[in-house]
Amino acid sequence: MALSREEREAFLAQSHVAALGVTAGPSRGPLLVPIWYGYRPGGLPWILTGANSRKLNLIKASGRFSLLVERSEPTPRYVSVEGPVTDIAEPGPAAHRDLAARYLRGEDLDRYTVWAEAELADHVVVRMRPEHWTGADLGTIA
Repeated sequence: MALSREEREAFLAQSHVAALGVTAGPSRGPLLVPIWYGYRPGGLPWILTGANSRKLNLIKASGRFSLLVERSEPTPRYVSVEGPVTDIAEPGPAAHRDLAARYLRGEDLDRYTVWAEAELADHVVVRMRPEHWTGADLGTIA
């Protein structure tokens, strides 16, 4: 059954790992990679990626990207969102920790934050304006 806007936004706000999709050119399928993302209902989805990464170069070239999140329990459910890039910017001082806190806790979060701040210093924040949404809960079909 299709999800309402509120249900789609609430599901996207949960801490799923997303599949990021971006066109990879006329003779290629889209680039699809797993990625951590940030989102609050009513806001802009965002990702962190390397300033010289293939992902970012493709996102810049197309000007848009997609995110797909899913679960299988307690019912199969998915949400995808696609739209144009609104900005690419330097991350704030807590961006790596803020993003990782959606997925890690305690000492794991602390260790990751120290590592990310040292090893991922070249990362940028990419924000998207949601334009097209798709979502369904396949366990609610009668």
